[in-house]
Amino acid sequence: MAGQRALVMGASGFVGSTVTRLLVERGEEVSVLVRESSNTRAFDDLPVTRHSGGIEDPESIRQAMVDCDVVYYCIVDTRAWLSDPTPLFETNVEGLRRVLDVAVDADLQRFVFCSTIGAIAIGGPGEKVNEDKAFNWAGKGGPYIESRRQAEDLVLEYARNQGLPAVALNISNTYGPGDWAPTPHGGLVAAAALRKLPFYLNNVHSEVVGIEDAAEAMILASTKGRIGERYIISESFMSAKEIYALAAAEAGVPAPKYGIPPIALTVTGFLATTIGKLLRRDYPFNMVGVRLMRHVSPLDHSKATRELGWVPRPTADSIRAAARFALDRRRQSSERKALEH
Repeated sequence: MAGQRALVMGASGFVGSTVTRLLVERGEEVSVLVRESSNTRAFDDLPVTRHSGGIEDPESIRQAMVDCDVVYYCIVDTRAWLSDPTPLFETNVEGLRRVLDVAVDADLQRFVFCSTIGAIAIGGPGEKVNEDKAFNWAGKGGPYIESRRQAEDLVLEYARNQGLPAVALNISNTYGPGDWAPTPHGGLVAAAALRKLPFYLNNVHSEVVGIEDAAEAMILASTKGRIGERYIISESFMSAKEIYALAAAEAGVPAPKYGIPPIALTVTGFLATTIGKLLRRDYPFNMVGVRLMRHVSPLDHSKATRELGWVPRPTADSIRAAARFALDRRRQSSERKALEH
């Protein structure tokens, strides 16, 4: 879609900021909706129009969507470890609902929704799963997965019944430069590159994709995505050991040496959950996290290739780029500290 007027919601996040950057590089007219308190480091160097507001304020959403052709929705609360799931459903479902209520009247050409592979089914031994397999692990992924499933269902319901030209993309773990926060999985890659990760999770695999390829899929969906459809956006199925070894090799340091067996992972998750309940605290790693690591299977992204023309590059290249990004951040931090002294 040449000359599209795009609004990116969630531009301060990893996916949203990369979508914003690719759109700007292609000469598109880009707006972002951000809170006053948001960290905008990921796109501060880009010439975008900023709208102040959030998903709790329909009027700010309405103003941001004026004259927009495409909305890229990348807002999500990813805190799967929360013992009180209220914030997850408020952001991922109810906040989204307010946005959709505005979007149906905004005369959009596409509403591109960033969903997750957590809403995709789990396959049996040797099975690669596509978008058509019915979801089959309800109740095992905790409130986070349930909130994401409800969010995707809501978007597709608006497409079916209210005329919203929406497309959902089920994106897997993203790797690459620009992961400022960083994401939990990106933080582990950075730790491996900086020689701060002595171990890896044995027999743990995940679906992975390069961040720029994920953003490219979002943009392709704005013109080629079929309304009311969803697309798996994931390049390959990799082991944690392989991921961290790639990052370490790029940094020229030894790969994590010790493999943590699955039983140790389960025990650690159980203890963290139990202690968290006793102390009334939430720990990022608990039994929900353990279950999410286990409930993954290889995915089939051929629908995205066939219908969107999406051809991802090897995620290994993006993992190497993520390692370089971590090294650059450390170097820049060291230089700043040296100047301060």
